[in-house]
Parts: sequence; C-alpha cells; structure tokens
Amino acid sequence: MAVSKKKRRKAQPKPVWERGYRGHVYWLGKLKLGKVTLHQEKDAPHKYTWEAAGRVGAAESLDAARRAVEFAVAITDKQLTLFD
Repeated sequence: MAVSKKKRRKAQPKPVWERGYRGHVYWLGKLKLGKVTLHQEKDAPHKYTWEAAGRVGAAESLDAARRAVEFAVAITDKQLTLFD
C-alpha cells in the first residue's frame, strides 16, 4: 500500500495592523492597504478618520474604524473593477 502525500500550499500572507504616531496602518507586506488617524481637534464630531481602497470615513472608536478599513479592503478584492 502506498501512502499518498497531500500537497502543501504556501500560506497566503495576512494583513497586519501596525501602530504609529496618532494612528494605525494596515499593511500587507510592503503594501499599505489603509490607515486610521486620530483627530487633532478636540471638538471634532468624530474621534477617528479612516482611509482604505479609495474610501474615507469617520468613527467614534478605534475598533469601529479598524473594522471599516478591513471591510473596505475585503470588498475591494471581491468587486470587479469597472474598466478592466
């Protein structure tokens, strides 16, 4: 009896959050996918702003802003581009 070997696939790199001065950046290797920055004005309506995949937004908490960046990046991979 021969034992069959399973082929191993290389693990896909996963994006990671890196903390920075007044914000966080979402990296995939050396590619910047998005960022979250803290407002400098104290009377701003939202505490954090985020940018990812050509979209921008604002959020009250860091967790909400990070989730918004991750969601924007995730749907960018799934949507077909208009001009390709």
